[in-house]
Amino acid sequence: MKTFSYSFLRAVCALVIGLVLVLFPNQAAEYLVITVGVIFLIPSLLSIIGYFAWRGERPVRFPLLGIGSLLFGLWLIAMPGFFADLLTYVLGFILVMGGVQQLASLSSARRWMRVPAGFYVVPVLILLAGLFALFNPLGARSTAFVVIGVSSLVYALSDLVNWFGFSRKRPKEPASPQRLSDGAEVEDAEIVE
Repeated sequence: MKTFSYSFLRAVCALVIGLVLVLFPNQAAEYLVITVGVIFLIPSLLSIIGYFAWRGERPVRFPLLGIGSLLFGLWLIAMPGFFADLLTYVLGFILVMGGVQQLASLSSARRWMRVPAGFYVVPVLILLAGLFALFNPLGARSTAFVVIGVSSLVYALSDLVNWFGFSRKRPKEPASPQRLSDGAEVEDAEIVE
């Protein structure tokens, strides 16, 4: 069940990010940076409000981390263009890691079944797209984001296909030995005739 939830969540996130990057490549970077800034603001504001609300009832440390998160969130919101260029590096790195992860999953699947060579094409393309974004992020940011977006879409779809195709063929875990009432383990015995 954990494999399903993580694979499915990873594919959905990649699908959403890919669609946003392909449909709105120029604005997507700045909106993603602003979204991250808001994500930093919310918990920092809660910690600062919590400090002043609970100060009289019990000793609470000053929310230094909350102040730092608040300032960083405000900086992200105030200067999204600066951080959008850095975001290209981060998304490129994520694509590289996604390609490597898919190659490792395919390699692992080879232990219990034959994996056709065509399945390796998409992870290699995702890996190459991530390397492109890492080594040419500032030259054409919108082009890099379209490449990253298309790669994220392909990654999401191939991850779903791989999950549906390989998870059903994965061998079941061996059953654990049965336990007796006194805690001793019972193992299958070999019958000698």
